[in-house]
Amino acid sequence: MQLSDSYGRVATDLRVSLTDRCNLRCNYCMPAEGLDWLPDESVLSDDEVVRLVDIATRLLGVESVRFTGGEPLVRRGLVGIVQATAALAHRPEMSMTTNALGLARSADALAAAGLDRINASLDTIRAETFAEITRRDRLHDVLEGLRAAKAAGLGPVKVNAVLLRGVNDDQSPELLRWALAEGYHLRFIEQMPLDAQHAWNREAMITADEIQTRLEKEFTLSPAVEPRGSAPAELFTVDGGPGTVGIIASVTRPFCGDCNRVRLTADGQVRNCLFARSESDLRAPLRAGASDEEIAERWVTAMSSKRPGHGIDDPSFLQPTRPMSAIGG
Repeated sequence: MQLSDSYGRVATDLRVSLTDRCNLRCNYCMPAEGLDWLPDESVLSDDEVVRLVDIATRLLGVESVRFTGGEPLVRRGLVGIVQATAALAHRPEMSMTTNALGLARSADALAAAGLDRINASLDTIRAETFAEITRRDRLHDVLEGLRAAKAAGLGPVKVNAVLLRGVNDDQSPELLRWALAEGYHLRFIEQMPLDAQHAWNREAMITADEIQTRLEKEFTLSPAVEPRGSAPAELFTVDGGPGTVGIIASVTRPFCGDCNRVRLTADGQVRNCLFARSESDLRAPLRAGASDEEIAERWVTAMSSKRPGHGIDDPSFLQPTRPMSAIGG
């Protein structure tokens, strides 16, 4: 069995959300007071997470797993989940998307447990802008966490940045210079309609073309020679290399035709697209005693109905009911 859809795409990259909770309050993601979190009993247990990952890798051809949130570092069982996943018969490549708060304390343990690398979300290296975006004065902790991840061998460390008009859109060259100096792989991402407030506005979004134009005022960007494959980022070498920068144009230049991703939410729901408006429940059959093969068949069925694209450009597009923090990146 494999996780294929009717358009010939096969999902081999699984994103597993471990929690919908987060210790930042980024203003383009959630309100200052936070959200109504999932009740504890609805969230998959550590053993349930590992069992579903085992089914995905052993029976369904999944090759890579990325643990996400919310913020996965607030999940108490994170290190144990990573360690158990590393011990699976079909061990996947393992990465984690994090805001890096607390990573300084856990990077060594995660590396020892088997985590391969991290992706970190960081939109600015200016303390005052960081506090404005995240509503927390914690930039120093994030930078310390990134250094710890690099020292622990969780590389290449990738940094994902969203530019917001009138907030940090003038800081892209500064971010790139910093990332190149630190040896991090920087990726700029177009802001997507996944905020809890449903306040996303396409006209206010900084587009990929704008990002590239601003960077090219200070750097020479050349298309990278390495094949892109199913990777979301379009890569450019910077000033002849070896450093690179990526631009993820999820909205203006969608790459849905090459998508190889499937998502599992913290409460055990399969989402066959980041922007899907329906989900398929694996938690209920899991807890009702279904066999691995039965769960695998349900997963295959869930993927078969994947749409050809996310449809953001379609006039009938509706933003997902769940925000990004509850879906998992």
